[in-house]
Amino acid sequence: MTDWTAGYMADVGYTYGYYAELNPLRLSLPFLAAGLVFPKVETACELGFGQGMSIGIHAAASTGHWYGTDFNPAQAHFARELAAVAGSGAQLYDEAFADFAHRSDLPEFDYIGLHGIWSWISDENRSIVVDFVRRKLKVGGVLYISYNTQPGWASMLPMRDLLTEYAEVMGASGQGIISRIDAALDFADRLLATNPLYSRVNPQVAERIKKMKEQNRNYLAHEYFNRDWHPMSFTRMHDWLAAAKLSFACSAHYTDHVDAVNLSESQQQFLRTIPDPVFREMTRDFMCNTQFRRDYWIKGARRTDLIERGEQLRAQRVVLSSSREAVELKVTGSLGEATLNVGVYVPILDLLADYKPRTLGQIEQAVQSKNIVFSQVLQAMMILIGKGDVTLVQEEVSASKAKRSTDKLNLHLMNKCRGSNDFAYLASPLTGGGVSVNRFQQLFLLARHQGKKTPGDWAQFAWQHLAILNQRLTKEGKVIESEGESLAELSRQASEFAEKRLPMLKALQVI
Repeated sequence: MTDWTAGYMADVGYTYGYYAELNPLRLSLPFLAAGLVFPKVETACELGFGQGMSIGIHAAASTGHWYGTDFNPAQAHFARELAAVAGSGAQLYDEAFADFAHRSDLPEFDYIGLHGIWSWISDENRSIVVDFVRRKLKVGGVLYISYNTQPGWASMLPMRDLLTEYAEVMGASGQGIISRIDAALDFADRLLATNPLYSRVNPQVAERIKKMKEQNRNYLAHEYFNRDWHPMSFTRMHDWLAAAKLSFACSAHYTDHVDAVNLSESQQQFLRTIPDPVFREMTRDFMCNTQFRRDYWIKGARRTDLIERGEQLRAQRVVLSSSREAVELKVTGSLGEATLNVGVYVPILDLLADYKPRTLGQIEQAVQSKNIVFSQVLQAMMILIGKGDVTLVQEEVSASKAKRSTDKLNLHLMNKCRGSNDFAYLASPLTGGGVSVNRFQQLFLLARHQGKKTPGDWAQFAWQHLAILNQRLTKEGKVIESEGESLAELSRQASEFAEKRLPMLKALQVI
């Protein structure tokens, strides 16, 4: 009998997460910052889309044509539901990579994305992916790929092997994967309590086990307990993708582009002495102890000239995607937490506080009187977009065309929140991507959609659905038992939502 899972975790479904890095709209600014030409994305593909939240949102919120596959039929079924509701026309399949790669009805793609796939599949499947990219990615097209890398995982590799071996060998017969994960984590705790030399040499392992115990078990099943789990060095990744005629373009993780928050001055100087760009990236991973890379690769890299680069950078449009008061003037990089320059960031954030889209050129003009130059505006955008406080904006024509699809998708997701806590994102046609909106906030929006006017009415609506399922709120780690206290807490949250989040969601055209 053929094992259709190919060693990949299929006992439990993946989480309903959304991954902004998969949004093709995000690639323009890093490419321009790196001085590279980027493609106009009209055809896109996601390999291994999980529950399909990302591809569902991107297909609805953009005007491009989307294709994708995920081998798990239950996940593909849900992803197709999202596509059908939105009317996005996304072509989604439940095929293994080998079958999907040889479909005769696939176009060539401007963009192919894989998030959280590469490190968890076999070499055979990696070869299939590389061959697919070689054949189906257009010249000038971009591959987005994320993967676990060394040296950040070096100390955890033996512990991961121990956990999976325990779950496989020592787990009780008939136990599901969730119970076996719990048992494996308990075993690791008991092992570490004996103070083995391994944990004394690698003290960070105990903290990682502690963090794992707090995480969603479905996530852990897919992250740690697949048959295949291969953190890979950057140079090894380069060797794999060279067969598809790809070269490294730049990091898709925006804050990676700001050396000041990731590298000391001596480290920056040291890297400048390395002429080979591939070896330089590998060395940088040692300096940052990188454990997860998010990268863009391109088939046929071309550099922009300085005039075109400046013009295109200044034409990039952005919008504030957090409430102004929620933006913290701090960022965390490899060097730890850094405080942002008040003299640069406050004028820019105050300008964007009305939630109106602006080009970087317009921002530059508006803050010139504050002695802020364009290089500072660009760096601020890399930081603020990387933090999720600012988001790139697509062309008005594209946003207008996408609005009907996102409205239908968002209403569907809001309705699902009546009985589930799984869904925490809605689609924005303005940004071509997803926006974080938690379950209670989605219920408030649903109440508003149904004609309920006040935050108190929204709170009552949300409570009715929680009560049907006999669910309770928690506050400061404690369960709220009484209906009166629950309604008071929901009313507080609804009022805060109306004041701080609702204006932003309106501006992003989520509603």
